[in-house]
Amino acid sequence: MNVRSILSMLVSIPALGGCAGSLSALDPAGPAAAAVATLWWVMFWAAVVLFVLVGGLLWFVWKRPGFGASMTPMRWIIWGGLVMPGILLTALVSYALFIGERLLPHGLAQTPTRVVAHGVQWQWQFSYPDAADVKGTPILHIPAGEPVDVIVTSGDVIHSFWVPRLAGKIDAIPGHENTIRIQADRPGTYRGVCAEFCGSGHTDMRFTIEAHDRAAFDTLMRELSDG
Repeated sequence: MNVRSILSMLVSIPALGGCAGSLSALDPAGPAAAAVATLWWVMFWAAVVLFVLVGGLLWFVWKRPGFGASMTPMRWIIWGGLVMPGILLTALVSYALFIGERLLPHGLAQTPTRVVAHGVQWQWQFSYPDAADVKGTPILHIPAGEPVDVIVTSGDVIHSFWVPRLAGKIDAIPGHENTIRIQADRPGTYRGVCAEFCGSGHTDMRFTIEAHDRAAFDTLMRELSDG
């Protein structure tokens, strides 16, 4: 593979970021998912920079035999093997920790809407603690434009709740409650999957989230309660 082919490949890869879809983590529809997508791009371009630096060194060694011979092997190891990746990785880890902290369901001035996602082989059932009269539903309904705390549980094995366009993923562990905060910027339908292998029906353990404007959401809750 020549240099031109490598450059063409590097130029074409970012175009994949334009790929949209119901399960695309690079097509965010909420603040948490946007933070995850931003972190992905930061990691991607950092990897490109490191690749170019290492590739550039290899190119110079190949084109100019003896390049860098004046530097001792120990200095190459220290500067090229420790210092350069150490600086880059430290910056990436710091940024990842900063983004990760923002994804945690910290307290808000107003208590967010709460829903429960209960996973069992091989389906999800959703309930609404703030609307006790509403029976469980196979589709998760949430208000759009507002943070929603999803309390994730499991009735058998470990599952993983993931809606790529709205947030990261979190495990559903038997006997334990994990909480993830999601938000849909606008009304619409969003797809989710179980992201932890949980048996022969794992690939069919998909679900749907429908985000409604607040008035429509309240109306729906009343209708489900009356039903």
